[in-house]
Amino acid sequence: QVMLVESGGGLVQTGGSLRLSCVASGGTFSSYTMGWFRQAPGKEREFVAAIRRDGSTSYADSEKGRFTISRDNAKKTVSLQMNILKPEDTAVYYCAARSGARTTGVTYDHWGQGTQVTVSS
Repeated sequence: QVMLVESGGGLVQTGGSLRLSCVASGGTFSSYTMGWFRQAPGKEREFVAAIRRDGSTSYADSEKGRFTISRDNAKKTVSLQMNILKPEDTAVYYCAARSGARTTGVTYDHWGQGTQVTVSS
């Protein structure tokens, strides 16, 4: 059983930065594609970024250049560095894991509980 625990959320002003982390336990972390998703109030959950086991990454268009996803297989951790934050980035951010290389349009098998990010204007 894979468990994912996110941390690093909080309240930040527009233009600020936050770094989210997700620690995994169980499973074979290095073999997973790891993704970050977010869900704002009243909206559907949406893809933010993902990193495959070979280290290649993909991002939603709105996050390109502002967010950076990375992973540390030794620490079983995936991180999301978020810069130049905007009020529309306010959401609960979720970490997820799946087997296979596809990052979007697919089902992720394991999910964390989420961490709240609030960007004040």
